[in-house]
Amino acid sequence: MMDGKNDIRMSILELCHRLGTNAAHLGGCLSLADIMHVLYSEVLKYNHNDPLDENRDRVIMSKGHGSIAMYSAMYEVGLIKDLDCIGDLTGKDNIYYKQEVRSPNNRIEFSSGSLGQGLAYAIGIAWSLKQKGNNTSKVYVFIGDGECGEGSVWEAASIASHLKLDNIVAIVDKNDLQIDGWVRDINSQELMCERWKSFGFEVLEINGHNPKDIKKALTIEITGSPKAIIAHTVKGKGLSFVENDAEWHQNVVTDDLYEKGMLELRGAEGL
Repeated sequence: MMDGKNDIRMSILELCHRLGTNAAHLGGCLSLADIMHVLYSEVLKYNHNDPLDENRDRVIMSKGHGSIAMYSAMYEVGLIKDLDCIGDLTGKDNIYYKQEVRSPNNRIEFSSGSLGQGLAYAIGIAWSLKQKGNNTSKVYVFIGDGECGEGSVWEAASIASHLKLDNIVAIVDKNDLQIDGWVRDINSQELMCERWKSFGFEVLEINGHNPKDIKKALTIEITGSPKAIIAHTVKGKGLSFVENDAEWHQNVVTDDLYEKGMLELRGAEGL
């Protein structure tokens, strides 16, 4: 377990480096780091002794390329005992993969890979919880802004508001970049808040790197409609050679870049 400001970023960098010549999703994990840190350390409800506790909150990583950020947050709070448990993120015998594979016993609720699917999956869970009389558990679903170009996201959003699923919290990582470049040049999402509002969501817009803003948005109670948090972030936040560079949507963390990154993060920590 860790407690420094950049510890989650160090874990992310370590795990991305572990992939070797398999390109890692470093940029999109770093943009999520602060939100993941606040969610797992200050907001999320879970049982340390029972990963299947029916009263737990659920986390759905629809933006599957953010999976390593989720593992790093789980490690921070002791839900993953040590980074060695995570392995090399490849191979049929792994539990934790570059993009997560559902394993509820290990607190992985969803299999990712195909973008645009997570919100619909989250709706199924949220609706089921309501039918069982569970009115306290939340379903947090992480979505990329590039991912919002998928029509399935908006079909699901329509159903979520129709069903008044106020136990769903959609968190949009608006880092403005996707694998092919700037989102605005591919399928502009500049009216992101207005879009979610038009589908019946209560919308909060925040700085996705400000812990105070993040916690406030996550904990505001909304009744009668789902909530969307539009988090303005920087792809690759925290590493100068990664920030705002689409090449780091998926790229190889070489030994030299790993050492450079760790020195930069430790310097920011004053270590």
